[in-house]
Amino acid sequence: MGHNIRKRRGKEILAVLLFYFLFSILYRIVLWYNGFGYDKEGFWGWTDVRDYWYGSGMQYLFFFLMSLVIWFFGIFLLRRKKIMYQVLAVLLLIPMGVYVVRTLRYIIVDMLALGRLRGVGEVWDLYIPTLFFLIQFGFYFAYRYFKENQRKLLVEGELRQAALKSELAAIKAQLNPHFLYNVFNTINASVPPENEQTRKMIAQLSDLFRYQLQASQKELVPLSQELEFVKKYLDLEKARFEERLHVIIDVPSELLDEKIPPMLLQPLVENSVKHGLSSLIEGGTITVRIFKEKDKLKFEISDTGIGVKDKSKLFNSGVGLTNTKLRLQKMYQTNLEFLDNNPQGLKIVFSI
Repeated sequence: MGHNIRKRRGKEILAVLLFYFLFSILYRIVLWYNGFGYDKEGFWGWTDVRDYWYGSGMQYLFFFLMSLVIWFFGIFLLRRKKIMYQVLAVLLLIPMGVYVVRTLRYIIVDMLALGRLRGVGEVWDLYIPTLFFLIQFGFYFAYRYFKENQRKLLVEGELRQAALKSELAAIKAQLNPHFLYNVFNTINASVPPENEQTRKMIAQLSDLFRYQLQASQKELVPLSQELEFVKKYLDLEKARFEERLHVIIDVPSELLDEKIPPMLLQPLVENSVKHGLSSLIEGGTITVRIFKEKDKLKFEISDTGIGVKDKSKLFNSGVGLTNTKLRLQKMYQTNLEFLDNNPQGLKIVFSI
């Protein structure tokens, strides 16, 4: 993956350098031809390296350096802003950059006693660079739009596959659900009264299946219902881990009526239990923290487990995290963020 990114960026840099070189050659030919170079020097006269450097080569080197300045201030520093603001910043920076380039070039050319446009002809040293920068950054934004559109098409393809899998899973889940509940009831009734803990666990498991089936038919559910589901799931896990598993749920009561997609938190909590705490003899703590930040619900699911060094491989550990990532991208255009927990473990953060 990293090799492919470096290879693609290498091609993009090469394309930019070729873009500048070809335009400098084209500009050199235009200047040479309009200066009656063809009549004086013949067809290959434009290939003179010295005249090329002082005529258009130096000028396009200035253009290249100024384009880096425009890119840094107009795009890189505004990379977290909307593209509209980047376009406006570039349009404002271009005329200033063109004026600076012309001024610096005129100073150098005059010091070296070389020829340049003078009088009303100087306007061409404003018009041509402005047109060049508009073409260059126009290509840049068009290329960005093209790559972003490709990325969206790829994500939409993955979402369609995930949706198809979810539909198939929902169909399977709905096959004779009453039979499933009847089986749970039968098992529960066959457990001796003295095994009350086992009866309780079977009832909790039945509730989990019931919620999962009902949630598959809804787009959004109250946060209180989702948290209740997570608590029952963790109660079952605590029966296995006993005193090794501690749970902290930190959610203000005023947020319990907020609507969220169903089955959103359970895969994240399951990941913390399975990959974070299960291998530790002493166990650990899972914390679910939800709060409002800038009119958005922010979720933090953290554990004090073994942590993860290469977080890019987390999505290879199962379908739960992958499906959650795709759901968040589709519904809220947001992503899962993986951080190191303090003092140890993993923290998963996202906002909706």
